[in-house]
Amino acid sequence: MGRAESIQIIFLAFLSVGILKTAIGDPRTSLVGQFCDDTLAASGSILADNFVPAMDNLSSSVNANGYGTNITGVDPNAVYALAQCYGDLSPIDCKLCFSEIRSQLPKCYPKTGGIIFLDGCFGRYENYSFFNEIYSIDDRAVCSSSKNSSDPSIFGQLVKAVVGNVSLQARHNHGFAVDSASASNSTVYALAQCWENLNHSLCSSCLDSAASKILSCSPSMEGRALYAGCFIRYSTGLFWNVNNSPSSSKGKSKTIWAIVGSLLGGILILVGAILIAKRRGLLGRKKSPSLKDLYGPEIAAAISQSNLNFKYEELKKATNNFSLSNKLGQGSYGTVYKGILSDRTEVAVKKLFLNTKQWIDQFFNEVDLVNQVRHKNLVRLLGCSLDGSESLLVYEYYYNKSLDLFLFDENQDKFLDWQQRFDIIQGIAEGLSYLHEESDTRIIHRDIKASNILLDAKFKPKITDFGLARCFAQDQTHLTTGIAGTLGYLAPEYIVHGLLTEKVDVYSFGILVLEITTGKRCSSPVGSHAEHSLLAKVWKHYKANSLDDIIDKKIYDKSVGDEIVQVMLIGLRCTQGDPQSRPTMSRAVEMLRSNNCEEVLILSDPPFLDVSPMEEDLEQGESSRLIHTGLSNSSFGAG
Repeated sequence: MGRAESIQIIFLAFLSVGILKTAIGDPRTSLVGQFCDDTLAASGSILADNFVPAMDNLSSSVNANGYGTNITGVDPNAVYALAQCYGDLSPIDCKLCFSEIRSQLPKCYPKTGGIIFLDGCFGRYENYSFFNEIYSIDDRAVCSSSKNSSDPSIFGQLVKAVVGNVSLQARHNHGFAVDSASASNSTVYALAQCWENLNHSLCSSCLDSAASKILSCSPSMEGRALYAGCFIRYSTGLFWNVNNSPSSSKGKSKTIWAIVGSLLGGILILVGAILIAKRRGLLGRKKSPSLKDLYGPEIAAAISQSNLNFKYEELKKATNNFSLSNKLGQGSYGTVYKGILSDRTEVAVKKLFLNTKQWIDQFFNEVDLVNQVRHKNLVRLLGCSLDGSESLLVYEYYYNKSLDLFLFDENQDKFLDWQQRFDIIQGIAEGLSYLHEESDTRIIHRDIKASNILLDAKFKPKITDFGLARCFAQDQTHLTTGIAGTLGYLAPEYIVHGLLTEKVDVYSFGILVLEITTGKRCSSPVGSHAEHSLLAKVWKHYKANSLDDIIDKKIYDKSVGDEIVQVMLIGLRCTQGDPQSRPTMSRAVEMLRSNNCEEVLILSDPPFLDVSPMEEDLEQGESSRLIHTGLSNSSFGAG
């Protein structure tokens, strides 16, 4: 039996497991509220270095116990972290819920802390010990405005009764309780949860405050109280998992396990039937579900051609059980580790974060796209693993790791001279030009930044991390999508309108050019400090005809000063507010090769966004108000 057939069986089993999960629980990963601190970390890079292992350690605790705390690093950049699944979630659902926290909580970076409430779990990190806190400035009631009860008086009494019941029961039941109350053909369901680190007194105080706050939601038919130490929810619909709640009977538990047993038996029968049918040549008939039918011809082709011959245990051993000492970096949807295979081949192994809504899409997106493109400035995919607890991608290992380690090395141990930096800029431009215009499928990367540029032994750049990339049909001018990527590198029309064209990558490339030439890390041209961003600083020097003054001192020399300035002008041209004023990547390549930039000398002010009161909404894709001379929403064309 070939690899494609094995993959087919694996994914049919995945589908069956999905059916099983639906039958026994709900991870309730809907976002209720996320709140980020106002203060920035003393060192964003150190905070990031501490945040990832803190989440890794927290994941182990939550997976084992449904709850965990962790402290990583030292003040003022330490990460104190806590996560809690609500008491009715099964271990599988808890893992899925925490995975959503892990993917959403980094939106608060580089702030010193953040809190996130999902309907099934809670997470928080800070740079100080908050484990005994039960209140915060973000405590609130979240009331549904979609529908109110037709009998406010009776409904209010039911809400008061059931909320009072669960808040009382929870303090005597290890911090968790569910209950319901009925009258006049109406039923209200409620859940209360304290975090396990709180003692009885703190839990009681938090629940009292939360219960009082949530009552203000009535007669709304749905309400939640979000507190630093606890969570309460009521609804007219049954939302908690009956089979895992304290009120479940042993008889129900036996029934559920009977269902589970039947489903697992069905899975085994299904896999056996597939094996037999495949050997008899029956799966080629149209009526039989195939990988192509389930996931589309592109993904099926990518899998069948990509030699997916890596075993999870093999890669686990190669990375020393994904040891932190082997960690190379972190991408949009996973952490990358160095691995040494049994034949001594060095590889980079990307472990994808499990995400209930997106992980399959991101995994296949990266396999599909990277497998169909071939270019000297793009990473090479060696294979993947589907048979373990996480999905893994395997790439060639690049000795010098990522570009950001050279540009922003605080110890000044690593250095790139101007010729090396110019070659890197040109290589990135050529790789993007290939993706946009030369490959069979138009591809927009969406997350071009220094950490996504790997360097081989000769410092040649390789673009990596295609988890966010999107394909275009040849006749499409743009896509309208949700916002994804890294603030600071995102084009204004994409932030404001979700308008995605190749010019989004061009803008990111321009910001990266400015980072490479100045040696300074970009900050977001968004919010109250927008006009202090790297782009703003370079623009001010351009207006003052003093670009020489902001060039990285480690590479500045009068003999190459003019050349560096010309490359910076190309970077500024790529960051113009109007997408139509930005060059295509093929044109940028031409300008870099010719070093003739007369056309870039006529530049308009780059864009800055003022969303200081609503920066969290920006992460949700909300529109923002533009500030800066000569800039308006009408300038954001399809380019």
